[in-house]
Amino acid sequence: MAGDAIGVRRVTGAEVEAAARRLSGHMTATPLIASPALSDLLGADVWLKLESASEIASFKLRGALNALLSVGNAKSAITSSTGNHGQGVTLAARRLGIPAEIFVPDDPNPVKVRMIELLGGRVHVGGIDIDDAKARAYAYQEKHGGSFVDDGENADLIAGAGTVGLEIGRALPNIDRLYVPMGSGSLASGTAVGVKHVQPKVRVTAVQAAGAPAMVESFHAKRAIERPIATRADCLVCRIPAAQALSTLIAAVDDAATVSDQEMLAAVHTYLARAHLLIELGSAAPLVAAWNERAEFKGKRVAIVVSGANAVPEIVAEALKTPPLGGAFA
Repeated sequence: MAGDAIGVRRVTGAEVEAAARRLSGHMTATPLIASPALSDLLGADVWLKLESASEIASFKLRGALNALLSVGNAKSAITSSTGNHGQGVTLAARRLGIPAEIFVPDDPNPVKVRMIELLGGRVHVGGIDIDDAKARAYAYQEKHGGSFVDDGENADLIAGAGTVGLEIGRALPNIDRLYVPMGSGSLASGTAVGVKHVQPKVRVTAVQAAGAPAMVESFHAKRAIERPIATRADCLVCRIPAAQALSTLIAAVDDAATVSDQEMLAAVHTYLARAHLLIELGSAAPLVAAWNERAEFKGKRVAIVVSGANAVPEIVAEALKTPPLGGAFA
């Protein structure tokens, strides 16, 4: 296997292909749609990969299910999450007929917690952030056993998430840019591997919250850098970079950027006004980065991953009070 600057092997296109075959009997491809209104906004041919169009309104089933299917005889599934990954692990466990134990930090997203419970997962609340919750989850596994589905340190999970990029690359020819959100880095790194397995020249940019920049700074430094978390975009948080995800990120992604919470609020409003999509705050980050770089790809083809729609009403209301990118659409 190939390696990178931090000495951990990266996930390969062959592994993403294998994940796609493994998942084919369990889920179908999500929609990939053209957006005339966003094309007008960005001055490019803009397409949206709607990972929000799933029963858990995010991409997270892909990686979780591939990881558990790869284990073969998992007796239970354990993980830490801010919510979306927890839903993915719980749904994967439900389909395999095993229990799910989900550890979330203090003050979790109530929409995501409720969905985990509706899917049959048991939620354990506690910890100052996602990495603290992860330590508690590992302690639980050590005591009770079960399979830990790590969002960042599991190559099978990253390969499963990478099927997003594989689907984009196969369905849409001649892509110039692809923008994808980043928290732990599993989706961003896997998607880059997947799309480049089909279209090697696509330029992939991973986008994280400015209030949680650990993965972006680590990508540019080519080493793990720990940073505190100060953002409401809970799907984009990471304090301690995972070596597996960071390794693949450095090898496969072309650039990484941060955007502010205020910019993401504007992008949530923009998605509602121009694409008629309701999405969560962190899922709006790639559109902000594309808006900021629009002069670089004028007239070209751009794909944007819409990773999730588990929005809380309070943030949606605030987004609607925030002027959208480019001003009002009429």
